[in-house]
Amino acid sequence: MSPTVGILALQGGFEAHEKIVRSLGAQAREVRLPRELEGLDALVIPGGESTVMTLGIERDGLAQPLRELVRRGTPVLGTCAGMIMLDRDHLGVLDVATERNAFGRQLHSFETDLELSGLGGGPVHAVFIRAPWVRVCGARVEVLGSVDGHPVAVRQGKLVAVAFHPELAGESRLHELVLGMNGGRD
Repeated sequence: MSPTVGILALQGGFEAHEKIVRSLGAQAREVRLPRELEGLDALVIPGGESTVMTLGIERDGLAQPLRELVRRGTPVLGTCAGMIMLDRDHLGVLDVATERNAFGRQLHSFETDLELSGLGGGPVHAVFIRAPWVRVCGARVEVLGSVDGHPVAVRQGKLVAVAFHPELAGESRLHELVLGMNGGRD
């Protein structure tokens, strides 16, 4: 049976993540309500607008169920605003402090090829749109990649968070990494 990956579908580019998940042979499930978190093998929290996502998570009662999902060891990938949602000031499950729009406004969006520690196959084509970066990392957080000295890809146990949009470049290796964490492989 193929794994089921939840995609938080409150706002943002969740459809592109669904396409990647399906291309990897997994089932994609849009998550908008707590009951839709049941039975997931992994979760993706996509980019979007973190303030809108915070309001949606609170409105729909998802904050505590999302924290429980992480506590149970379900692998999670957070991209762009998803990185922010996982941080100390939001869901509080990833021991980092992020800075929103760290590279600048929409006008300062950019693309680059980025080497990520522990990810084979060469550099990842990273699309940064109003992207955050990590200001502070806790002791258990591994920095996987940086831009101009600022961490933009981190891992803590089965949580992987990146400040960019791999789904916009058709990049599937981060999704594969998170899927591979299921079953104790991490």
